[in-house]
Amino acid sequence: MPDLDKALADIVAIRSQIAAGTAFRGYGPATMAATGALALITAILQYLFIDNPTADPLAFFLGWGLAAALSGATIWIEMRARSRRHHSGLADAMIYQAVEQFLPAGVAGVLLAVVLWKFSAETLWLLPGLWQILVSLGIFASVRSLPRGVALAGAWYFVSGFAVVVLASQTHTLSPWTMGLPFVIGQSAMAVILYVASGDHDVED
Repeated sequence: MPDLDKALADIVAIRSQIAAGTAFRGYGPATMAATGALALITAILQYLFIDNPTADPLAFFLGWGLAAALSGATIWIEMRARSRRHHSGLADAMIYQAVEQFLPAGVAGVLLAVVLWKFSAETLWLLPGLWQILVSLGIFASVRSLPRGVALAGAWYFVSGFAVVVLASQTHTLSPWTMGLPFVIGQSAMAVILYVASGDHDVED
């Protein structure tokens, strides 16, 4: 039994090493484009129906939280399906690796929102820019297993995050466009990069 356990542990370690050195193909360009479209729709709806987001931050952030949850669920469903097709027996290891790379940034974003809301509500105007910076860090953490071009999308979110913080510092207000436009551009860039990197240009594959 000890020999069997060691053999199984060795197999798991080998699979993890192979997964770490394999390009992850679980993210699809069509889904990335769809998340960009969802960001645009959310921004438009908030522009039309929330007169003053700064005075109603709950509605503002709930809207973006819902958009993030829908985007995450869509990406997760496609990621599992594509990983099964492209990575076969390595699918679970590849998915675990992808989640592990992005999870710290995602958790930090949620906790940051909770802390600011609970202890420093007057600084909530910082959150859109800080979220974009965290997204950039998550993308940079994933670069080693994705097409190198995704670093450009990471750089975009990094720059846009600081730009949004600077702009919002002038008025300390929330705007659907300082959330929507950066994510529309960033997710669209990711979609184009993944589309070009796929080689066969099959957005459904």
